[in-house]
Amino acid sequence: MMNIAILSAAVLVGALLIWPRLSNAPVWRATITPLASIIGSGFLVLGPILDVSYGGYAPLVMLGLCAIAYSFGAAIRFNIGDIDARPAPSRLLLGLERASSVVLAFAFIVSVAYYLNLFGAFGVSLTTLDDAYHANLLTTAVFLLILFAGMTRGFSALERMEQVSVGLKLSIIAGLLLGLAVHFGQVTGQGALKFDPPQVTGWAGVTLMAGLIVTVQGFETSRYLRQAYDAPLRIKSMRLAQWISTAIYCLYIGLLTYAFDADPLSLDETAIIELMQVVAPILPLLLVVAALSAQFSAAIADTNGSGGLIAETTRGVVTEKSAYVLLVGIGILLTWMANIFEIISYASRAFALYYALQSGIAAIRASQRPHSWQTVGFAILALLGAAVAVFGTPVE
Repeated sequence: MMNIAILSAAVLVGALLIWPRLSNAPVWRATITPLASIIGSGFLVLGPILDVSYGGYAPLVMLGLCAIAYSFGAAIRFNIGDIDARPAPSRLLLGLERASSVVLAFAFIVSVAYYLNLFGAFGVSLTTLDDAYHANLLTTAVFLLILFAGMTRGFSALERMEQVSVGLKLSIIAGLLLGLAVHFGQVTGQGALKFDPPQVTGWAGVTLMAGLIVTVQGFETSRYLRQAYDAPLRIKSMRLAQWISTAIYCLYIGLLTYAFDADPLSLDETAIIELMQVVAPILPLLLVVAALSAQFSAAIADTNGSGGLIAETTRGVVTEKSAYVLLVGIGILLTWMANIFEIISYASRAFALYYALQSGIAAIRASQRPHSWQTVGFAILALLGAAVAVFGTPVE
């Protein structure tokens, strides 16, 4: 019965997402790109990490992560509006923007490694080859596929998967949330809700939280949709995407935290699969499908983005094809030399540095306006982003 209910919820949400009145609405089309980036692969890995590390305080940590992301989003939204109003920046701002692009390109490189390592882990999770070695082999094979596609201009064919995978991912998440809500209700009825003590506290808890920023990143993609949408729509859609993702993340973590035992020994990148077997037999398979489609499409998008940014910032000295070779080389190296939690931390720190630079740019732009109280706020955000980049640590 639960399987039918979960499938029905997924189908209904899928039907809603392809409803022409919604799918063709400009504000929704502008929202779906940052929303899909935010609720990406991090959604599946984040729940067990927060539950095991922070125990009953996990929902508060999730709310804190979303608040930090929303604050960085505010700085980027300010830049979108100010660039639209005053397109001619100073030499200092041009230099900071170029540095920001370089950092973002590097962040994309690490995030592709993150996406594809999750792809490898989930890809073997329901097979007899469920171990790190075979997961790394699968990840390496997909990296080589992406390199082949990039070198032969085959990305356009692979990119057609992105729109389909976004709807599929959000539909499956709807089914997951329904299953979790029913399970939470059952555990509540039995009087068996749990408030587990945190395993990570103090400064270690703060730095671990900093190392998880990448799981709520993606909102910055709105800034780079200038060719498709005007500034007011990009600002509105980014804000909407962050509100929707915050609601989904907080509901997910709240339902997960108190209805399951936090077991540090079972914490790995596919821990959510084992947990969801308790809720409904169909959920593990659906989550693997969602993970594979999400990771692959996100990897394609970030590979394209990184190649374009590197070519642009080096003014053609490094071509897009050369950038793809660099990306794949670094990605394969990370795959075999670091675990997924270390890669998550590296990606978080790279994106935090990008957010620090964007916040610094916002502070400078705000200071050029009369009586702008935002200057101090953006300057504090720049310092916060720099601190996250320095002190963020991986899950152990």
